[in-house]
Amino acid sequence: MKTSKELKIGNPPKSVAGFKAITISIQQILQRMPFLKALKVLNKLNQKNGTDCPGCAWPDPKHRSKLGEFCENGIKAIAEEAMEAKASPEIFAKYSIKQLQEQSDYWLGQQGRLTHPMIIRPNETHYSPISWDEANKLISKELNALENPNEAIFYTSGRTSNEAAFLYQLFVRMYGTNNLPDCSNMCHESSGAALSKTVGIGKGSVTLNDLYKAELILIFGQNPATNHPRMLVALEKAKKNGAKIVTINPLIEAGLLHFKNPQTIKGISGIGTEISDLYLQIQINEDVALLKAVLIKLFEKATLQPDIIDQDFIQQKTAGFDEFKKDLLSNNLQELIVRTGLSEKDIDALVDLIADHKKIITCWGMGLTQHVNAVDNIQEIVNLLLVKGSIGKEGAGTCPVRGHSNVQGDRTMGIAERPSKKLLDKISENFGFTPPKEHGYSVVDAIAAMHQKKAKVFIAMGGNFLSAAPDTHFTSAALSNCNLTVHISTKLNRSHLAHGKTGIILPSMGRTDVFEVNGKPQFITVENSMGVVHSSKGTLQPPSKFVESEPIIVANIAKATLKNSKVDWDFLVSDYNNIRDLIGKTIAGFDNYNEKIKNPIGFELPNGARVGDFNTPNKKANFTINKLRNEEKLADEFIMMTIRSHDQFNTTIYGLNDRYRGIYNGRMVVFMNAQDMLKKGLKKGNKVTLFNNYNHKKREVSNFTVVPYNIPKGCVATYFPEANPLVPLELIAHTSYTPSSKSVCVKII
Repeated sequence: MKTSKELKIGNPPKSVAGFKAITISIQQILQRMPFLKALKVLNKLNQKNGTDCPGCAWPDPKHRSKLGEFCENGIKAIAEEAMEAKASPEIFAKYSIKQLQEQSDYWLGQQGRLTHPMIIRPNETHYSPISWDEANKLISKELNALENPNEAIFYTSGRTSNEAAFLYQLFVRMYGTNNLPDCSNMCHESSGAALSKTVGIGKGSVTLNDLYKAELILIFGQNPATNHPRMLVALEKAKKNGAKIVTINPLIEAGLLHFKNPQTIKGISGIGTEISDLYLQIQINEDVALLKAVLIKLFEKATLQPDIIDQDFIQQKTAGFDEFKKDLLSNNLQELIVRTGLSEKDIDALVDLIADHKKIITCWGMGLTQHVNAVDNIQEIVNLLLVKGSIGKEGAGTCPVRGHSNVQGDRTMGIAERPSKKLLDKISENFGFTPPKEHGYSVVDAIAAMHQKKAKVFIAMGGNFLSAAPDTHFTSAALSNCNLTVHISTKLNRSHLAHGKTGIILPSMGRTDVFEVNGKPQFITVENSMGVVHSSKGTLQPPSKFVESEPIIVANIAKATLKNSKVDWDFLVSDYNNIRDLIGKTIAGFDNYNEKIKNPIGFELPNGARVGDFNTPNKKANFTINKLRNEEKLADEFIMMTIRSHDQFNTTIYGLNDRYRGIYNGRMVVFMNAQDMLKKGLKKGNKVTLFNNYNHKKREVSNFTVVPYNIPKGCVATYFPEANPLVPLELIAHTSYTPSSKSVCVKII
């Protein structure tokens, strides 16, 4: 084994942000664009009637900071989207597909914004330019040549606007399929499945104001400092108002220890705010075990303090309590505690906090949603809230923190492979056709179908499908099996390099781009993580005159493909108000859309769980019986979780550092417990191979550097997409079909 000479492994910091975040943000954006351009776009970022950040979906406060309503990673997202560099036809002429495949995801992104439609034809080695008209004709020809519409797959990324998403799903259903997988399938699908069953809506129930009024905030499987840094400002305010914060997470994350708000004197001076009052380093995917142990102890406490259980709420608002309690108390408490890897003292500290408070908010990220029993994880969280009566009231409820700026809006607009009858009936009523009722492919289903050549055309509106998906080599082969792959993209990414027999790249506008129709400026709308819809308007000129807006791209493909369409696509995209008028007639909560969206802070969508009105079939919030993690690992195996670095958002790599974990100039690392390293005879910096044998198929990744880290024994962590080849396609959550990227058994040699 050799020690890496390039990778630098340092010590993780004890706090995040502060003045250093300001200096790094300035460096990041000025490396990619001139000062005046940077000033122009940042001045409007997340401001009222400004540009919505293309990064995370964290909500904007009603009162925006005059210093700038953005974070370090928001600046990185803007720097990536609005960079001066351009991936012009000359780039594609210079590099063959094989040469591009040899480059890193970071290098691909740094080539800049796409400027022209590009095509690679059968047996060619390079992409070359194609006209928009020819591209649309080729796409329509391939779609209309299929024997069945279900042989086509239409993927969507959370970057997409409400307007584009609505037109996209309308076109796809008019074409004749519900094959509308999207990035939600790979992240918070488990949240939607669990919450729909238990509280009647697949979204969180709290607002930003609720966080400020909470007494206790529980954070499960989440790393706000990297994934949605502005959440730390909300947590800081909650702490100032007296809230206690508990973190339940396998890794020690610096951002959940101490936060120096770079917009305050306290933060700049280095004092900052301690975030977590209690930090529980749980074994990977033993959250159900912890919650069951906590609930058992709460019921034990209630024998002496009956008021810690909200019996009135349980009797009036819930169903299934007796069955839930009977199953819960059948568990062996000590066995549950052992599974968590936590001390009983720490669990008792959590129980005391929960017992003493009623206004409780539970926040979670993909640390809960990407497991085989992910739906159980979230349903057990709901059980806890129902026992406490901590939902449907101010300062309490569920808070799944979505990872992409409009992934929730996509679903609201009808991007769903399993659409509701209510949505299909409305589409039929408003557009005069009968949409398909058969469920379509989720992401995992879509990959399998392409691999088996049951699906022959793949169209992606946004995203980097290959790098986001599990089982990388299998997924790459699946995409290559297609007759046609089409990617509507702003930047070059790895998905473009696993093309079908014919591959097309269509350059689209981003959030920062100005878009006008007949001299009239247009704006788009998005929905944040807490169900508030607001507008977004670009401030910069697009990278070339050949770049189009997503609604126009969709409309032109629809016009070329659909025969005898009753929809006037040209009229709809002549003014985006026309699209919003149709959305208002079709999607619940969007009536008078164009009037509502004039409000500078947007408008809030209906949310029954927020007010204690549970829209389940029985009109009650439902207790559930949930399973513990049952995946077995061998004595020489580890449970691996894939994570993001701080220089990363989803599949976009901003740089090669992860300073909040002490990693510099590299991404091929595996974080390990020091005792596990000693047991295997490994030292810091050693190179190793990780592999597994799910279903007797060996998957492996090599040349990973060992990094000692504060993580429970038996657990390891790696970055995605580098470790995605180890995530089997068939290892998915029940009900939601989400890939189990956070609990994969691996061996290390």
